[in-house]
Amino acid sequence: MADKPTTVRPPINTVLPPLILGTATFNKQYVDDPESVPYKDIVARAISLGVNCFDTSPYYGPSEILLGKALHALMNPQPRSPGEPNPAPLPRSAFKIVTKAGRVVLDEFDYSPAHIRYSVLRSLQRLHTPYLDLVYTHDVEFVSPAEVLGAVLELRRLREEGFIRYVGISGFPVDVLCDLAEMIYRETGEPLDAVLSYGHLTIQNRRLGLPLVDGQESVSDDKKGPLARLKAAGVGVVLNASILGMGLLTSRGIPANPVTPEGEASPLVKWHPSPPELRLVCKDLAAITAASGERLESVAIRWAMEEWARVAGLAGVGVDTPVGQVGPTVCGVSSISELEETVREWHEVVSCLNNVDSNKKSHCSERQNKVLTLVKEKLWPALGSWKDYVWESPGPGFVNSRPVEERGKIPDDGIMNAYGELKRRADEAGETVVN
Repeated sequence: MADKPTTVRPPINTVLPPLILGTATFNKQYVDDPESVPYKDIVARAISLGVNCFDTSPYYGPSEILLGKALHALMNPQPRSPGEPNPAPLPRSAFKIVTKAGRVVLDEFDYSPAHIRYSVLRSLQRLHTPYLDLVYTHDVEFVSPAEVLGAVLELRRLREEGFIRYVGISGFPVDVLCDLAEMIYRETGEPLDAVLSYGHLTIQNRRLGLPLVDGQESVSDDKKGPLARLKAAGVGVVLNASILGMGLLTSRGIPANPVTPEGEASPLVKWHPSPPELRLVCKDLAAITAASGERLESVAIRWAMEEWARVAGLAGVGVDTPVGQVGPTVCGVSSISELEETVREWHEVVSCLNNVDSNKKSHCSERQNKVLTLVKEKLWPALGSWKDYVWESPGPGFVNSRPVEERGKIPDDGIMNAYGELKRRADEAGETVVN
């Protein structure tokens, strides 16, 4: 029998782990052939390293399907050769699944309650699970506040039916996330469980954490920052994702010109919203870190995880851990080596957080101090006016290309019929749908 969600939900900050594996990289936006990514090995290795929470979305192409295959293989392991005993199956309670709903493709959004319900039920099938631990409305800035509110209410109805445990929103502009969190709390009397922000607590863009970020000399200390607003709106946890700027802060970088042969080789250049000038500046950061004996990825990961852990903990929007409350980070990888590097950096961050004196100054490793010095004294000056630059989302002239008359129309693929039959049987038995 499948694990049932608990009837009394503990606070989400006691449930989510501080490090979550993002699977947007199981997608053609990041790699030419997602099937070629060793996704099963990555997921299995993540579990073995103690990373037991996975973030995905229907918008990420085959990501949900691939993640579902990987988790299904762990929950239903087969012997490697005839005659060997079956390996111990991984119980569903041993990991957490986070997904999203509402964004269909690049410029199409459907936040109608019917589509939100359909999307969640489809995710359940793809991910081979009877329930989802957390579901966000995806990229809320592209639709109206009324549409976001309606979608959140539908997610909460699905929560009451047992399909979802926690409900949140995700998006890019921090002020929009704050406005919507405040509106939802005001209109419903119930706060959001979680808010996912991406690309706003990186070595290039620190806006999510201001004015608490170390080195916030350009921001007045008495200015009410986004984390204070989200905390006041009752949000349980704020998560930070895309700490490499969706590929911007990597040694390879993103080509500035999409028509060059170099640009043809990068899937990111086709959709990444950063301006060419910023891409070139970030390419210079890679050279600066290399001259210091470091990789830009390692420096960016280390700084963002450590700073977010500290800042979100101070703001009271982190998750509970043995070293206190820390900000949770969603990290995407496309190889075992990237996963192991990320986990290694996180363990060193935790070690630093666990050794703090009365002045709240971490006594960290020599390399940690090197990273902090490199970011403050070389990378931020090199960024110049591009430090804390944020591109528009949505961009100028955006129009939701999903026709109004098509919103809420559900494909005849059997998913809703299967749900209807399941609900009918549950009603007859006097049970919840999830059983």
